[in-house]
Parts: sequence; C-alpha cells; structure tokens
Amino acid sequence: MDLKERISVVLVGTQSPGNIGMVCRAMKNMGLSDLRLVNPCSVEHLDAIKFAVSARDLLERARIFTSLEEAIADAEFSVATTRRHGKYRSEIWTPGEVVERFAECAPGSRLALVFGREDSGLTTDEVALCRWQSTIPTADEFGSLNLSQAVLIFCYEFLKGAQPAPVKEAREVAGSALLEPLYSHMEKVFLKIGYLNPQNPDHMMRTMRRIYARAELDEREVASLRGLLSQIDWACAEFKGKKGS
Repeated sequence: MDLKERISVVLVGTQSPGNIGMVCRAMKNMGLSDLRLVNPCSVEHLDAIKFAVSARDLLERARIFTSLEEAIADAEFSVATTRRHGKYRSEIWTPGEVVERFAECAPGSRLALVFGREDSGLTTDEVALCRWQSTIPTADEFGSLNLSQAVLIFCYEFLKGAQPAPVKEAREVAGSALLEPLYSHMEKVFLKIGYLNPQNPDHMMRTMRRIYARAELDEREVASLRGLLSQIDWACAEFKGKKGS
C-alpha cells in the first residue's frame, strides 16, 4: 500500500471546528488523507469548512467514531501523542523516531497517529490503548503547540521519510597533480607580496592546504584560483614592500 493509505490521523474530542479544518489542510499538504474523528465538535461548522481551504474533500470524507478503541481497531500500530511524562508515559519517541520504527514494520501495516483535546490532550486510559507514545520536542519556556501544527509536524516527518534520498551528482575533485602546482604557485605569489614569512613559509601554507582540502576543489576551481594568482603576480610588479614595514 501507498504510505498515505497506511497512515490515519485520529483526533480525539476536538473542541474547535477551525482546528479540524486546519488539520485537513495540513494532512493534504503532506499527502495524507484518512482522517478519523472521535466524539468531535461540529464538522459542518463554517470555521471547519473555511480553514480546510482546498482540503474540504478530506473534511467531507472524515469518519466519526464514538470511541478511540473503535477508531484504531484496524491499525496494527498506534501512536499516542503527548507532552506529559509519568509512570505510564515513559518510553516516548520523537516523530522522526516513530517514522524510523514504522519503516521497520511489515509493508502492509497500518498506523494511527492519535491526537488529544486542545486543552487537556489524551487521558491516561486513551494513551494506554496505543502501542507507542511520541512527543514533539519544544522549548521549555513554551511547549504548547496548536493541534494542526502538531499534526503538520508528524505528517511532514512521514512525508520526508517516504521520499527516496536524492541522488547527488558525482563530482570530480581535483587530485594532487593539480593541487600541488596550485600550492607552489600560491606560495610563490604570497612570498612575493610579503604575506608569507620567508624563513618559515610552510607554517601558513599548511593552513592554506587545510582550507582548500575542505573545499574539495574541482579542476575548474583550481584553474580559477591559478588565474587569480597570476593576476596578483602581474599586478604587484611595482610592489613597494610589506604593509607596515
């Protein structure tokens, strides 16, 4: 099954119709479409329709349940989202860790992401119905997230986890045959303009080597630097001595 067919977003006791609408939009942004509502406020409220924007189809298809147990019955895995820690809320993962764990599950497995009420979250009994627990790390000073923000973050992590890693274009890095003449040219010009200490030019040249080693220059970049050095060499024909001497 496609990932979006395997992930359900379950909202428990949502109090604001606008939040339901915004959750629909967040889900559609990230390619998810299965919304389940447990004892929600009115989904036909104008705020729900207004904030869903172009995700109104998700709102219209949302399924309503009378219990969380019923809403997650077909999901082998379920995640209770919570900010609270305690005796029954000990092993709590980040959204990214949930994605990693679910990626290791059987390809046909279903997962329900369960979000609680805006003001009080999920009850301890509701958390106990879920197999896993997860929280979004936030600043200690203010950790409260809007419901739709929390849903968006989880959905984004799943979308990101489903994307194949981008294939980087192979880049040919210049080898010693090009770099050593560059360093020799650099040392010659730097000595000429008084930048290097003639008694110990290697001290600064080692720093230059480290800088350009990190840059992983390609052939074109080496040629550009050689051109710059040649221009400096030509421009300092009437060099009057090191600055400040």
